[in-house]
Amino acid sequence: MDDLVDGFGRRFHYLRLSVTEVCNFRCTYCLPDGFKKTAPLTFLTPLECERVVRAFADLGVSKIRLTGGEPSVRRDLAQIIARTAAVPGVSKVCITTNGWNLERQIDVWRQAGLTNLNVSIDSLDREGFRRITGHDRLPAVVAGLDRALELGVPAVKVNGVLMRDTAEDGFADFVEFVRERPVAVRFIELMRTGDNAEFFADQHIPGTVLTNWLTERGWTPRARAFDDGPAVEYVHPDFAGRIGLIAPYAPGFCDSCNRLRITARGQLRLCLFGELGVGLKDLLEVDAPEALQARILAALAGKPAGHRLHEGNAGDTRQLAQFGG
Repeated sequence: MDDLVDGFGRRFHYLRLSVTEVCNFRCTYCLPDGFKKTAPLTFLTPLECERVVRAFADLGVSKIRLTGGEPSVRRDLAQIIARTAAVPGVSKVCITTNGWNLERQIDVWRQAGLTNLNVSIDSLDREGFRRITGHDRLPAVVAGLDRALELGVPAVKVNGVLMRDTAEDGFADFVEFVRERPVAVRFIELMRTGDNAEFFADQHIPGTVLTNWLTERGWTPRARAFDDGPAVEYVHPDFAGRIGLIAPYAPGFCDSCNRLRITARGQLRLCLFGELGVGLKDLLEVDAPEALQARILAALAGKPAGHRLHEGNAGDTRQLAQFGG
């Protein structure tokens, strides 16, 4: 079945499922003061995660990304991966992680059915990494990524936030990083959220800084797959990996939107930078697949054409850990 089409003709094959709001890093652009508990930590259970994945898979979604917060703070993450991987129609089971538990857990995740891994690394300079994240863990994070490559995880990517302080020197470091590694490094333009106005004003730079840098050095754009995220990736014949850009402020960024989001508390978010959400938790606590799909389809009619970041409007998104980025 392929029923997830919004009022603008966009088809949705990709679901981002947050499994926790908790994060153990203190990244300067997201949670500089660390995670603060503001409500009981009553997040979706493994069974509820499976139920929502089944509902979306029956509606044509084939790619599931487990996010947080930091998903690996959940001790039952491998169980969630396994349940997700077993759902008919799901061909890609992905995780986005800060890498804290990667070296210790990647073997278990791979055995459970993980097919795609995204690791957040904002700097390959050890001191720069510590300054941004609050933790001196870069060697362990890179070791976990290299172990994923050894295990044959089919798609391994690195996410880094594009910031003024780490831009051009960082580009050179990451290009060298992918010389021998078949890894895609994607820089994400810093986004304005409810809590980071001052940091955004100081550190935001346009993605053209990266694309111009790459083009001058012989890198060329690569074609996108139908279920890819919004990154435009560049390739070079002398390098095993790729360098990409996710540019939410670029014209037409939302035109090819192909993903929906479920929060760790069971709300359907139609846009990362929207407002409110559609509650699904009551239908996930019971086995009600038809009612669940009906509510999802009804909600999709309200998906907006695009975000309003250009107006300085981040919706009710205080920080990215809140809804899984």
